Amino acid sequence: MVTNHLKVYHGPQVVDATQIGPETADSISVPLGQIFPLLAEAVQSNRAWLQDFSDDDVTISTDLYEVILAYQHFRRPSA
Repeated sequence: MVTNHLKVYHGPQVVDATQIGPETADSISVPLGQIFPLLAEAVQSNRAWLQDFSDDDVTISTDLYEVILAYQHFRRPSA
């Protein structure tokens, strides 16, 4: 039997920066290839939970950002 592990969000909490360590951080680093297929499927299926995270910041490498900007520029339809 699978047990669901749900958390209740109580709003932003003030945390002392010296207390943040790998075991208490609210972020995790994962390869894009690990989450991309799931995110692509969620976007294609128009999953409602995506809206919950639409204002969240993500950190990406500079080279990936440059590639995304170039892709955005070149995929524009011509006038």
